[in-house]
Amino acid sequence: MIVDNGTGPARPARYGWGPSGQRLAAQGEWGELLGRFRVARALGDGLAGPLGHLVAYGAPAAVAARLFDPTAGPGAATVGDHDAGPLWEVLATRHPWTVLAELQLPPAIRRPAAHTRALLGDGPSGGGCDEAGVPYRLRPWEDSGWEHDTRVREYLPGGGARRALQLAPPTREGLGVVRLPSPGARLTGRLATGLLAGLSDWTSAVCVRGRATDAAAQLTAGPEVTGGQLPFAALYPALVHLASARSDCGAAQGRLAVWQLLAAMEDADTADPARVDAVVGRLHCLAWTEPGDDLRHLHLALEDPATGLAWALSGTTPDPA
Repeated sequence: MIVDNGTGPARPARYGWGPSGQRLAAQGEWGELLGRFRVARALGDGLAGPLGHLVAYGAPAAVAARLFDPTAGPGAATVGDHDAGPLWEVLATRHPWTVLAELQLPPAIRRPAAHTRALLGDGPSGGGCDEAGVPYRLRPWEDSGWEHDTRVREYLPGGGARRALQLAPPTREGLGVVRLPSPGARLTGRLATGLLAGLSDWTSAVCVRGRATDAAAQLTAGPEVTGGQLPFAALYPALVHLASARSDCGAAQGRLAVWQLLAAMEDADTADPARVDAVVGRLHCLAWTEPGDDLRHLHLALEDPATGLAWALSGTTPDPA
């Protein structure tokens, strides 16, 4: 299902948006568009994002990289500049890593761009990990749960994007009645709980000492739910999507947030691929549905039998991602 679609509302023509900006893009007047972007960006005008999108999408890679060049004067784009999505993600979807690797990109842009290419099956050829320990190649459990063309927004030439909706549970098939215990005490102060809660602003997260059903009982209204056990790989796409749903966040940032969460489940500050693989391999995962679920919903519990801890995350909202 595609939920992000379209170019948004009509925009004023100043700084070249609208027919003028589209015409400059069609004519390859990238220097002019770059100049207009930097003026708008330096003035704090919201039209900088649409102009940057045109350049990041259509300009040659070396030219588009100048959007992020702080040495070229005021108005350089940062990791947070966006239109339908981050400008660095637009750029990263348009060129293979062999091209992006040769660009003079600031480290704050290069890192998510490399992870974007990893999500698309085109990470750095040497592999390796970034400074937080997250590998530049997807692990098998990351790669198995979703198709390549649903992982990152599909950007449109003139603005806007399309994105597949990832849910947890991803389907209602195979679900059954799951009896829940009476809610017990919640654990507070766990780093992983804060990271889980921080993935979005429309879900709630809790931690308990117990099983997945004990955690789920904290966030449900009744003594039973319609749910089922699923491998973490089946839920992983929904977590990445959740953490990157805002237009100023990219899928790579969602992936990095989930890796940070998995590392924190063992109280680690940085990720170690082997240890994260071990965590993923032993997690017992429960996903369920709620009667009031709307377009976007996510209900899951993650139980780590090695530590005796379990976390639950739950929420629903009618707003499209």
